[in-house]
Amino acid sequence: MCNSFSFMAIFENRAGVGSLGKQKLTNKQYLFCLYFARTRDVREAAAKAGYSLFPESAGVKLLQREEIREEIQKLIAAEKGPVFSQLAKKGYERLAFGSVADAVRLLFAGDDFDLEKLDCMDLFCVAEIKRPKNGGMEIKFFDRLKALQCLERMEGPGPEKEGSPFYLALEKGAAAVREGLDLKTTAPMEGGAE
Repeated sequence: MCNSFSFMAIFENRAGVGSLGKQKLTNKQYLFCLYFARTRDVREAAAKAGYSLFPESAGVKLLQREEIREEIQKLIAAEKGPVFSQLAKKGYERLAFGSVADAVRLLFAGDDFDLEKLDCMDLFCVAEIKRPKNGGMEIKFFDRLKALQCLERMEGPGPEKEGSPFYLALEKGAAAVREGLDLKTTAPMEGGAE
C-alpha cells in the first residue's frame, strides 16, 4: 500500500460514512476521499489509497460515484477559507513539511527499478530530476524556507508582529508620556512630563 501517513484514527471513528442513506464507503474509498480532499490530484489520491493498478482511471471511476463526491465535498467544506487559498496553503505545507523519503528511495534505486512504483511515490517536493551523462541521478527539491515564508505571508501578521496587548499598551503609555498627556484622562498634564 502507498500510504505516506496514517488515517487509522479517522477510520476508527467513522461508523457510517454513507450518512445520506447511500451505500457505505469502504475504508479504501474513504481513504481516496481524504487524499483527494487534501491534494485535489486524482492519480495521487488513488495511488495512495491503494489503487495501484491504473490509479488514474480508478480515481476517475470513483469520482463518478455520487457518494464519493458527496464525501469529498463534506471533507472540503470542513476546511476554512476560499478554495484557491486552501490549495495554495496545502501546497506550501507539503513543500515545507513533506517527506523526501520516496525521492531518496528513487535516487538509490538501481536501473532495474519498476516504473509502476512511481505511481505510489510522493515526489511533490521534487523540483527537478536529471540523469547526467556520466551516470547517476540528480534530484533538486523545492526550497523549504521559501515555502515557509510564503505560508507566513498567507497567515498574515502574527502576534509577534502586531505585538502583545501588554506591549501595545506599554507603547501607548510611553507615547502619551512623551506627548505630556495624563494617562488616566488623556488630558494634558500640568507641567508636562518629567
